[in-house]
Amino acid sequence: MDADYKVKLEVFEGPLDLLLYLIKQDEIDIYDISIERITRQYLEYLQTFKELNIELAGEFIVMAANLIYLKSRSLLPIDQQPPAEEAEEDDPRWDLIRQLVEYKKFKEAAVNLHLREVEQETIFAREASPMLSENPLRLEEVGIFQLINAFQSVIKRIEARQEVQEIFGERFSVSEKIDAILRRVAAGATVRFSDLFGAIVSRVEVVVTFLALLELIRLKQVRATQKNVFAEIEIAAAE
Repeated sequence: MDADYKVKLEVFEGPLDLLLYLIKQDEIDIYDISIERITRQYLEYLQTFKELNIELAGEFIVMAANLIYLKSRSLLPIDQQPPAEEAEEDDPRWDLIRQLVEYKKFKEAAVNLHLREVEQETIFAREASPMLSENPLRLEEVGIFQLINAFQSVIKRIEARQEVQEIFGERFSVSEKIDAILRRVAAGATVRFSDLFGAIVSRVEVVVTFLALLELIRLKQVRATQKNVFAEIEIAAAE
């Protein structure tokens, strides 16, 4: 494995994006978040980032510390909880919930502005073909957190197999896996995310293959898309 390989993503979402993703994944309301559960899930993602050698901004660590603090507070009886400065509520989650609600509003506003921009481009298109409006909608691009979630599922499935074993002496390189992925998506072929790892029995090979996929996405040589939140991620050559 390439020990010094580091993942550097040009567009990387922040800790509030990760929390919103975890809330959406659990299909719960922001006001009903479980600090214990969301802290555990958040720390699992940070551990995965560490294993993949993905560089994290300091704000991710700050949020982790804040979540652990909130979790520790929630475990104490109300009469033993330390007073929060300028806080009127007994529930220690409220400050975090306010941040998430406000951030979600800005995210949704940004999405709406982008959609309006796309609509304007359609209205003032240059000699658009009559068939242009009949083209299917572009599948949703998959973000880093969806990819990490799919990666975690593959790792758990690999480790659950009794026949799994690390193949000592055999090395895997990111460059070799990049070539392998490009061959699989050649000539317009689409590959399901899970199929990329279907025949792999080594955890090291899974990690290297995933790093190769991230690098191809960063270089815009492949696209990772899914039809909806819980659909299978599909990999295809970039247009």
